Amino acid sequence: MSTLTTLLVANRGEIACRVMRTAKAMGLTTVAVHSAIDRDARHSREADICVDLGGSKATDSYLQIDKLIAAAHASGAQAIHPGYGFLSENAGFARAIEAAGLIFLGPPAAAIDAMGSKSAAKALMETADVPLVPGYHGQAQDLETFRAACERIGYPVLLKATAGGGGKGMKVVEDVSQLADALASAQREALSSFGNGQMLVEKYLLKPRHVEIQVFADQHGHCLYLNERDCSIQRRHQKVVEEAPAPGLSVEQRKAMGEAAVRAAKAIGYVGAGTVEFLLDARGEFFFMEMNTRLQVEHPVTEAITGLDLVAWQIRVAQGEALPITQEQVPLIGHAIEVRLYAEDPTNDFLPATGHLALYRESSPGPGRRVDSGVEQGDSVSPFYDPMLGKLIAWGEDREQARLRLLSMLDEFAVGGLKTNLGFLRRIIGHPAFAAAELDTGFIPRYQDELLPPPGALSEAFWQAAGAAFMQSLPVGDGPWANNQGFRAGLPAEVSLHLSCNGQDRLVTLAGHASQLCGEQLLIEHQGVRRAHLAVRNEGSLYLRWEGEMHDVRLFDPIAAVEAGQSHQGGLSAPMNGSIVRVLVEVGQTVEAGTQLVVLEAMKMEHSIRAPHAGVVKALFCQEGEMVAEGSALVELESID
Repeated sequence: MSTLTTLLVANRGEIACRVMRTAKAMGLTTVAVHSAIDRDARHSREADICVDLGGSKATDSYLQIDKLIAAAHASGAQAIHPGYGFLSENAGFARAIEAAGLIFLGPPAAAIDAMGSKSAAKALMETADVPLVPGYHGQAQDLETFRAACERIGYPVLLKATAGGGGKGMKVVEDVSQLADALASAQREALSSFGNGQMLVEKYLLKPRHVEIQVFADQHGHCLYLNERDCSIQRRHQKVVEEAPAPGLSVEQRKAMGEAAVRAAKAIGYVGAGTVEFLLDARGEFFFMEMNTRLQVEHPVTEAITGLDLVAWQIRVAQGEALPITQEQVPLIGHAIEVRLYAEDPTNDFLPATGHLALYRESSPGPGRRVDSGVEQGDSVSPFYDPMLGKLIAWGEDREQARLRLLSMLDEFAVGGLKTNLGFLRRIIGHPAFAAAELDTGFIPRYQDELLPPPGALSEAFWQAAGAAFMQSLPVGDGPWANNQGFRAGLPAEVSLHLSCNGQDRLVTLAGHASQLCGEQLLIEHQGVRRAHLAVRNEGSLYLRWEGEMHDVRLFDPIAAVEAGQSHQGGLSAPMNGSIVRVLVEVGQTVEAGTQLVVLEAMKMEHSIRAPHAGVVKALFCQEGEMVAEGSALVELESID
């Protein structure tokens, strides 16, 4: 085998940047591939060589095997790293790479066939006498088969794409009335995301913990487990917080789960990095869920507690090197916690957000601090791909030190221009139940009122601070005060301005406000105590951090407010940019409250637009296959008196 000198990463975003970082450190030339709209994305900018795949959707670019193989040949790459998502668990991709004479930085295609399919993996575990969650994993995919299986298993049940991950193609079904729509939607999502609409169904367990084992195998028959991770805190079946090791897991439990994971990997001749996922109940019993035949999003917490670089291991193992340590030598040092930063709106059912990153500031570097991201300030977030911006990882000598360090990192992070889950993450990590390690997959629903408080009226103190920061950051001669002879940089005796923020507006009158803007820090003194608030003017907005949240403050535009109000009267609009995959009603049709009207696909997930009340469809403003912008009218619904 020739020496590996050039590596192509068949992915995008933060994982492409992360893989290229290690590859560059090992002296390799890096090759990025990109869609038409990712031409200037961060992973493209950081690569030594870029190849344009064309298209915008993943199906036209990152999922095109022939284009990826051609890109490797054109760039001189000898190996391909699939990252995660996209084609990372596609056996056909692994075979095509091998047939092209290239190195695949992943397991053999046969292992992907055996374990990349959730159904096949469960069958294998059943043979190996590993406990399974009750379910149906068969080939028949018709509705009646699933209805019978669900009756046998008992509701609630969980539908899952056999070839998927990351919450795509996954639906909880509470009763039989929801099954048909949920199954059809999950199959469409799975087909769109993974090119495979095959589903399985299993019992939806209550209050389980999600604990997974990181395994690593070489080409010489050696396989290790690199401890475990707890990934119990999830929303929409997608992980939000991950940590290693799993709090409260005994040495005996770690050994039992680890050895079971290694047996599974060895049984299929596994090579490279993989993850065996289990559900752990309150009695300490564990049930096999699935095996992910790739590097996981949460791999940095394992790296933090072991001091190992798993991407470097992937590169070396793929070239035939043996694992450098034995099971007894696997380190377990301290504790690490990771959170995933998403462009999404937690207050609106976590709908993905798209747009321009007008402000993006990462936490400052330091011991025990790591940020893996795929964007920079000025980048755009499109509706075509997963909305994850990056990950914040904190390590500490114990869990509490890691938790406090992560809180500090979240406090320093700043994003403006689109909605994110940054404040939501801050509330999770700061919650007393999380501090006490009271973890299970129902954590977010259980504490929803505290983690997702309804937006309230902004306080007078906020408006005063926003007004002061807005005025002090405004260049002399700029804006509506250009002709105000009384304006001075230190603020006049009294000035008023009309501001808007979070759908609220206020006429703010400033008179001797005790504040000072020093660079991007607004210093406010009250009763002898001075506090600093980040205040950044950028692209017509003032981004002000207040009580842990970043607020976008602008000058109030009364004309735009009236137009926005008129555009939503009687209409149902798109909650985000995306494509219309189904229009389920016709003009003149009478519908009940909750009726599904339109299905919108954005960032590889389907979102249903439902009737808020009974009515008659008066007009349709969209059609299947059409791209729509956030706020675009989709359906006009006339109420029934």
